[in-house]
Amino acid sequence: MSEYDAIILGAGAAGLMCAAVAGQRGRKILLVDHAEQAGKKILISGGGRCNFTNVHTAADRYISANPHFAKSALGRYTAQDFLALVESYGIAWHEKTLGQLFCDGSARQIVEMLLDECDKGCVDLSLGRAVTGVDHADGRYRVSLDGRTVTAPALVIATGGPSIPKMGATGFAYDLARQFGLKVVEPRPALVPLTLGGDETLFRELSGVAAEVVATAGKTAFREAALFTHRGLSGPAILQVSSYWRNGQPVGIDFLPDRESGWLPAAKRTTPRATLRKLLGGTLPDRLAETLSERLGMTSEISTLTDRKLQDAERALSHWQFTPNGSEGYAKAEVTAGGISTAELSSQTMQAKRVPMLYAVGEAVDVTGWLGGYNFQWAWASGWAAGQVL
Repeated sequence: MSEYDAIILGAGAAGLMCAAVAGQRGRKILLVDHAEQAGKKILISGGGRCNFTNVHTAADRYISANPHFAKSALGRYTAQDFLALVESYGIAWHEKTLGQLFCDGSARQIVEMLLDECDKGCVDLSLGRAVTGVDHADGRYRVSLDGRTVTAPALVIATGGPSIPKMGATGFAYDLARQFGLKVVEPRPALVPLTLGGDETLFRELSGVAAEVVATAGKTAFREAALFTHRGLSGPAILQVSSYWRNGQPVGIDFLPDRESGWLPAAKRTTPRATLRKLLGGTLPDRLAETLSERLGMTSEISTLTDRKLQDAERALSHWQFTPNGSEGYAKAEVTAGGISTAELSSQTMQAKRVPMLYAVGEAVDVTGWLGGYNFQWAWASGWAAGQVL
């Protein structure tokens, strides 16, 4: 039987960071994953270039039953801290829109950097071995790995959520949490495309068409691109609001966020022979302009329409409502919302309050970031916080 100071389950972003930090503090660490390769989700992220953090990281860009929980870890290990690590390895990077930082080269550079950091801490890696049992007795956790048993006084749950199951993702973290009596906030797909049914399936004909819009779910709005798909709605704006959307709730779209009220009656006086389709075509893709005009029943010249009708059209275009009939689920979700309840954990150390030396980090926890590098920063910060105290 092999003995360690801590066993970390899950060699994703949070687990790798936690192992590296604890190992470099002199702890004897075993990092376990059922996958044959560490950091599989990192490798496919950001189109293979890994959107590894966001310079605008703040706790208000995360969803959690406790919106304050993430403040401590994010405040102590910042986007600048991770960027300094990236730069210390000579990894070239660039900033895209909205503070998103990507590798110039490949996401593989981030995985190799984290594995190198683990090497510096003499971390033992056990990859491609499934966990077949976990129990706790006499102050030690015993983990069974395909016939081999390892023990440690500390155990870290870093196995993420069930999003992207083709990568091997499961709800194992929640099963383990419940085994030890920890509450789990109901998990659901987040940062996920939404599907349309019924009358709204007509918009599927626009598959591949994108436009910059303001998308709204409840009181939360994002201005980014929305994309029509053969199943419904996607694109950054939709992925963002999907994390806030609940079944049965409408999603609002402002197709013309830069137009001021009264622009259509004004256009009637300056270009009376124009059609709504032509006026929209200056801002929106032509196919979208045509579809919206047809749905509003406004295909004739605007001079033939009353100001009231034009004002109604303005309102419709800035408050268009879709009612999705669902989402594309965990298969297409970038992350999982919900997870191990933050009420069970210390925000300082990520340790369970009622179970000795049990920790949970990363996506397994009920902290879900916006699109754009925020979830990686939570993984780095929460993994670092636990690694400091293992």
